[in-house]
Amino acid sequence: MISENIINRTVNPSWVSKYKSKLVSAEDAVKVISSGDKVVIHPGGAAPMHLIDKMVERKEELFGVELYHILVVGNLPYIEPGMEKHFKHKAFFIGGNTRKAVNEGRAEFIPIFLSEVTLLFKNGVITPDVALINVSPPDEFGFCSYGIDVGNIITPADKSKIVIAQINHNMPRGLGNSFIHINKIDYIVEHDAPLLELPQVDPDTSPEVMKVYDKIGRNVAELIEDGATIQMGIGAIPDSVLNYLHDRKNIGVHTEMFSDGIVQLVEEGIITGEEKTLHPGKIVAGFVLGTKQAYNFVDNNPLIEFHPQEYVNDPFVIAKNKKMVAINSAIEIDLTGQVCSDSIGTRFYSGIGGQVDFIRGAAHSEGGKAVIALPSTTKDGKVSRIVPTLKPGAGVVTSRGDVRYVVTEYGIAHLFGKSIQDRARELIKISHPKFRDELTEFAKKNYYI
Repeated sequence: MISENIINRTVNPSWVSKYKSKLVSAEDAVKVISSGDKVVIHPGGAAPMHLIDKMVERKEELFGVELYHILVVGNLPYIEPGMEKHFKHKAFFIGGNTRKAVNEGRAEFIPIFLSEVTLLFKNGVITPDVALINVSPPDEFGFCSYGIDVGNIITPADKSKIVIAQINHNMPRGLGNSFIHINKIDYIVEHDAPLLELPQVDPDTSPEVMKVYDKIGRNVAELIEDGATIQMGIGAIPDSVLNYLHDRKNIGVHTEMFSDGIVQLVEEGIITGEEKTLHPGKIVAGFVLGTKQAYNFVDNNPLIEFHPQEYVNDPFVIAKNKKMVAINSAIEIDLTGQVCSDSIGTRFYSGIGGQVDFIRGAAHSEGGKAVIALPSTTKDGKVSRIVPTLKPGAGVVTSRGDVRYVVTEYGIAHLFGKSIQDRARELIKISHPKFRDELTEFAKKNYYI
């Protein structure tokens, strides 16, 4: 697995012998996991599925193993019904593959800001026994890269008692604060496997819905000036925003994660980061989640710096970027400006994530703008997402005091410093026309207008 070229260039040959001494099969490596252990898993598209599969094969020997991670792409065998007595997933963010298990009580949800997830490990609130990671082959100095997901694993792995690494030639070499040395790995499993991918747009999305996303993207782009630094997530709305930035200059990126959408803007010279006030000339992120195009883009790319999430998502760090524009989404927003992003009523849907981190960071940035962008209705057009009141049990992720801009396909509502009456009027204007009378009636009845 170590190329002869690397061995010939190595500065300190002792790490090579250590590497070879730590080589084991995946079956032998996961034998160190015991009942009741806390196991942290490399998340996103970097999940070491070979190690996970071998761990799950031991299910009859294991009970009460706790598995910690944010969103992981793909099928997770420990989530299946009947596995909960062997493995209990504790989710910092819920994906489509874990949603049913969480809402049926077979897995658990930990609501927490993304900036604080890794602090749970750093500060000893969670003390992991084992880390399962998926990393690049070592360089001539013995350093492996965490590749496409650094932010959510580097701190938990550092605090784990035992580190099991899958060495994978398909893992790109991400740069920045993104490395682990062979000395800090206890067991090495050589196994090449494709990285898990998550396309930005659901292929089943209808043309009508895509038109809505396009209009939202155009409206959000109006708020982004030359020289701005942006944060965006994954999905059709962020991608649509990027489609309208081709005439901008010197855009910077400071974001918890990015996907395929930024690649073209970098190649066109739109994203340069030259006017950034923090890490100028660098794209700063915690992880990348998308397709092979994005993963290839980060490989040994000096433009990109990965950092732990407790740094990338720190609102005080974010605020150091002048003209910081944070773009986040929501499930619903009420007429007072309360934003629900993690649940549909009492049913947990996703998580807090980094929304509040970046909303607050952008709000305190010089010239910054915090944006909540969402379609005015559900995909079938039957339910307004601007609502009189949030559903019973809905979680308020972003408070009415934090909200600045709200954007739908019908325009931009600026809520900062506005009274409840003004907020209601602004939000009704950008709601879907067929729901405006209903919203207005509620607002009048409750003296909002």
